[in-house]
Amino acid sequence: MIKKTPIVLFIKEPGNADLQSPDYATPGSAGIDLQAAITDSLILEPGERKLVPTGIRVAIPDNYEAQIRPRSGLALRYGIGIVNSPGTIDSDYRGEIGVILINHGSEPFTINRGDRIAQMVIAPITHVIMEETTELPDTERNDGGFGHTGI
Repeated sequence: MIKKTPIVLFIKEPGNADLQSPDYATPGSAGIDLQAAITDSLILEPGERKLVPTGIRVAIPDNYEAQIRPRSGLALRYGIGIVNSPGTIDSDYRGEIGVILINHGSEPFTINRGDRIAQMVIAPITHVIMEETTELPDTERNDGGFGHTGI
């Protein structure tokens, strides 16, 4: 059986016709590259975070989300990450996608128009029915957490 891939429609915001359309960098890529849709270069100082526009809006199918994730090369080389990683774009959101970048590095980082700043992964979601109860079923772990199994 062939699994069908959801279709994500996108619109470029006015003034961004010069930017590449969102796409996968390679056939095996999981994420769609997102670009910085900024007019002037932006400097991200160490420890600083800024909202960077991507210049696109999307229509994500019902029962799917877009996850906005950091780019591994920017993280490794410069310490650039995403504050709320992964960021979630809900299927009913129609505004411009923005990426909240943070500089965890020790040097200022310059972002230029068209730089690939993040990746967007389309993923299925499952809605559950929440039910209030007075107790939960026991497990071997129960409430053990935060390193309870050791290093």
